[in-house]
Amino acid sequence: MATPQMDAIALLKADHRKVEDLFAKFESAKGDGRKQALAEEICMELTVHAKIEEDIFYPACEGSVDEDLLKEAYVEHDGAKVLIAEIEAGGPDDKFYDAKVKVLSEEIEHHVEEEEKRVEGMFAQARKAGLDMDALGAKMAAEKAQLLAAYKGQGLPRPEATTLHGTSLA
Repeated sequence: MATPQMDAIALLKADHRKVEDLFAKFESAKGDGRKQALAEEICMELTVHAKIEEDIFYPACEGSVDEDLLKEAYVEHDGAKVLIAEIEAGGPDDKFYDAKVKVLSEEIEHHVEEEEKRVEGMFAQARKAGLDMDALGAKMAAEKAQLLAAYKGQGLPRPEATTLHGTSLA
């Protein structure tokens, strides 16, 4: 069954709602196996989401949205990537596992708020600038499908930090 075509912002907001739901499920999950499965799904979703934003959406926004907002988004992604790498490398028996997932949840909550603010948020600015959201959405959906298929087969790649020059996250 083909999914209906979403514009770029609808696609990104759908990702945001899905991850928020996964974090809520993690909070109430019982048992290490369930927690680990949810944490891995969160990491997968966020890794794919960050990649399509950094590859397609953010470059399209350059020159159309506040430059500081865009820079902060890249730095926030890198912060999330550090935690994702830590969560992926560990497991529920690690001393700080739940804390890392909780802090990742809080970082993502802040990031989503910055993107979705009604007037001055990145999405509002991008829409006001007249970017072709349908074309961006189609491009992002295609890359998302490709990434999900690749990552499900071979696992998450080593995270690449955009703003941490010369720093490995592995």
